[in-house]
Amino acid sequence: MYYGLPDVDPWDKDRDARKYDGPYRVIAHPPCERYGRYWSGGPSARVRRKMGDDDGCFAAALNAVRTYGGVLEHPEASHAWRMFGITRPPRGGGWALANDGFGWTCCVEQGHYGHLARKATWLYAVDCKLPQLVWGPSVAKVRLDGGSRSVEELSKRQRAATPIPFRDLLIEIVSR
Repeated sequence: MYYGLPDVDPWDKDRDARKYDGPYRVIAHPPCERYGRYWSGGPSARVRRKMGDDDGCFAAALNAVRTYGGVLEHPEASHAWRMFGITRPPRGGGWALANDGFGWTCCVEQGHYGHLARKATWLYAVDCKLPQLVWGPSVAKVRLDGGSRSVEELSKRQRAATPIPFRDLLIEIVSR
């Protein structure tokens, strides 16, 4: 999603983003599986997982954002916020102090930026000019209540995808 863009140097799983050592601002998308609703693997999981067990990915992403500036993105209600001492943002929108001595945090729905679902997302930003975003509930193009197309019909990849306009917004935030 970030490959081939001018002035962007992507660090993914293959490059091991945990080893990033600057000097540029970062846009971090650390894995969320061990911090979300089904952090333990879900009700049908054969193996129970440990909350936060992501091989240090979130901690490395947070450190990179705090060290070099940038923005970190994670799903709304991520347990990582509590585990790393970041204040939960207001659900209705707006930037709020993260109360960690470093950054700001907010809740924004990616549905405003082209995602098929509302996809509420928490952002954590350090050393960036914070833009006014489209706050509040978005209109989902798929329904959560089993309507004609439900979010469950989206593939895992579709649910996880970051829409191009939202990607561009994140790039703009770190470029200021």
